[in-house]
Amino acid sequence: MADRPRCWGCGDLLLSFMLLGTLCQSGSGQIRYSVAEELKKGSFVGDIAKDLGLQPQELAERGVRIVSRGRTQLFSLNPRSGCLVTGERIDREELCAQSARCVINFNILVENKMKIYGVEVEIIDINDNFPRFRDEELKVKCFPFARDADVGVNSLQSYQLSTNLTSPWSEEPLTTSFSQVSVPESIPVGTRLLTLTATDADEGINGKVTYSFRNEEDKISKTFQLDSSLGEISTIQSLDYEESRFYLMEVVAQDGGALLASAKVLVTVQDVNDNAPEVILTTSSSSVSEDCLPGTIIALFSIHDGDSGENGETSCSIPRNLPFKLERSVDNYYHLLTTRALDREETSDYNITVTVTDHGTPPLSTENQISLKVVDINDNPPTFSQTSYSTSIPENNPRGVSIFSVTAHDPDSGDNSRITYSLAEYTLEGVPLSSYVSINSDTGVLYALCSFDYEQLRDLQLLVKASDSGNPPLSSNVSLNLFVLDQNDNIPEILYPTLPTDGSTGVELAPRSAEPGYLVTKVVAVDRDSGQNAWLSYRLLKASEPGLFSVGLHNGEVRTARVLLDRDALKQNLLVAVQDHGQPPLSATVTLTVAMADSIPDVLANLGSIKPPSYSDDSDLTLYLVVAVAAVSCVFLAFVIVMLALRLRRWHSSRLLQVSRGRLTGMPTSHIVGVDGMQAFLQTYSHEISLTADSRKSHLIFPQPNYADTLISEESCEKSEPLLVSDKVNANKEEPRIDKVSSFL
Repeated sequence: MADRPRCWGCGDLLLSFMLLGTLCQSGSGQIRYSVAEELKKGSFVGDIAKDLGLQPQELAERGVRIVSRGRTQLFSLNPRSGCLVTGERIDREELCAQSARCVINFNILVENKMKIYGVEVEIIDINDNFPRFRDEELKVKCFPFARDADVGVNSLQSYQLSTNLTSPWSEEPLTTSFSQVSVPESIPVGTRLLTLTATDADEGINGKVTYSFRNEEDKISKTFQLDSSLGEISTIQSLDYEESRFYLMEVVAQDGGALLASAKVLVTVQDVNDNAPEVILTTSSSSVSEDCLPGTIIALFSIHDGDSGENGETSCSIPRNLPFKLERSVDNYYHLLTTRALDREETSDYNITVTVTDHGTPPLSTENQISLKVVDINDNPPTFSQTSYSTSIPENNPRGVSIFSVTAHDPDSGDNSRITYSLAEYTLEGVPLSSYVSINSDTGVLYALCSFDYEQLRDLQLLVKASDSGNPPLSSNVSLNLFVLDQNDNIPEILYPTLPTDGSTGVELAPRSAEPGYLVTKVVAVDRDSGQNAWLSYRLLKASEPGLFSVGLHNGEVRTARVLLDRDALKQNLLVAVQDHGQPPLSATVTLTVAMADSIPDVLANLGSIKPPSYSDDSDLTLYLVVAVAAVSCVFLAFVIVMLALRLRRWHSSRLLQVSRGRLTGMPTSHIVGVDGMQAFLQTYSHEISLTADSRKSHLIFPQPNYADTLISEESCEKSEPLLVSDKVNANKEEPRIDKVSSFL
């Protein structure tokens, strides 16, 4: 029969194939065709693209292909036309032998959808075989013979067989019988199946019966052995139900007289459960996105069991704790589908065990592993371990110092988990946040860009943003409270008494009759630091009259410690120190002037103009005193040298006069004798240095030298009053009072 090159044509070829190729599609996805045998390769079978609802070009795009098990591919798909065609010449007798109906089943897979369609093609028989004998020549031995008494050409020359032969024997002819035996396929090789027995009433060679197979086929001769003498049929190889379910043979019994009898033997092979189910993976996805919808097909596989009946019936299962299920398709095909959305962060890989068990006794089972990797999507934003963070930094920090480190975690993988950090930008009192703090985008470490001052900025509110690198990127924020820690970098600030701007000092008034504990005034101070750095304590450093006043340690109250005595000055100067408790401690001082009077007019009358003391002037005065003492010492030393020279000169002159005149009386040496007499002379010389009570009015008093031990011949020195030298003449009307007298040498 001619081959059809295209799906659509006209004329006799189209009519011919319309008769041969028919289509029937069932509701379960089964597609049925029929085609005559012995067609050439590439002959049209059916329009598979149309029957699948696809365009011809979609067959390749969707991965449409034929899948079948353990059979030579008899059909193929034409990718250009979308037709199902024969893959080779088909011989029905070779495929199905004497079966009344010859059907070939295979499946069409749409790979991108993982859908399977069953296809059934019936092969139509044509009369392409002649009847034939197994043997071209059959030899029959006839034991009866004729005798002719003549000789030569007149003797018996030949025999002739007529068509109406009758048996010359009186016995009944052998009749044909039928024997049947069923054996399991698992019997061992050499097992005797049955024994055929034929009887012959003749004697001798005519009664000897032999057995043989008639029209012996190859599979019979390879599987069974017949004992020609005993009629026993036994196996010479293993039986296989899956290969052949029955064997039909004819046994002939022949006696020595060439008489025959035959018997048909049917050996039925019983199936045993000797084949475990087999899982054939047709197609599967090695990976699936975690955002796939429930019902997504993961794999398509088929199950085959070579046994029959219950031994060939199978059941398929997977573990129940997995988000997958099995759904049966056509024939023994199964779909593996998802039952819910997958979460890669929960489980990134699945090893799905498919267990197939048959219903035989005992049941046999097979396990097959399907590996599936869940592909990550960016479905998780970065997260911080805390909802907020707090940290601190000491003030006066160096620029660029590390402050804090934040870390976010993203359970995704790859770029979806790569995190970058940033700070939300805003301004603080007109200054952008980026001027204060920066963050490393990769590590999340924060750095100080300036030196913080606690007194100007005590805390900073930061918003750290963590973003992943997915598409689209996801992010999350966390707040960070940055506290500036106070350092003891501010000295106490005295608020009272305030220092006037004109250079004068205020005067605190205390009555002369004040009792001990009388509150004179209070020193008030503050510290811009905080905490321990701002805790202040007060103490009295210096006072004009020690013991007259006391200062409260914690409150700075200045009180009288005792009653005022007559010798106490009317004006008292107090130096009060205020110190904090930082490390190291810082302090400030203030000078208080206290006037001991009952009223302000009394103060003005007694003290006049009161100027604030200057302790720096005291230092200058001390320097002046040291210089003065040094100068006086030098003058004194020069004076001693001069006096010594004069003494020696006079002594020398007196010695000359004594020698020359002899009349002069010698000088008494009770006080001055040589150089040793100098010590007595020095002991008679002294001077005084005195200070008045008012440090601003300092006086030097130089007493006249005492020459009581000096011999003066012609002059006498009159002792004068001490000389008072004042730094300001008539600067103060009150009498100077000597507070301290020092003696030198």
